[in-house]
Amino acid sequence: MPKTQLNVRVDEETARAARERALARGMSVNRYIEELVRQDAGEVGRTFVESAADFMKSYESVFAEEFGPERTRP
Repeated sequence: MPKTQLNVRVDEETARAARERALARGMSVNRYIEELVRQDAGEVGRTFVESAADFMKSYESVFAEEFGPERTRP
């Protein structure tokens, strides 16, 4: 996917925090910001919800046995 350049202005404290957090994660500030935007856009959340739904479906019988069938379905 082609990249587009964005220019943003933030205060020095925000810029310092972005640099520190990116460094702590071993990534560039650009990638750090890109990941934050993706998370905010819901890509990570959507993946989590889909994985959780698959997990619950796979283990539905275990939950039903442990908690009763009325607790496994709304």
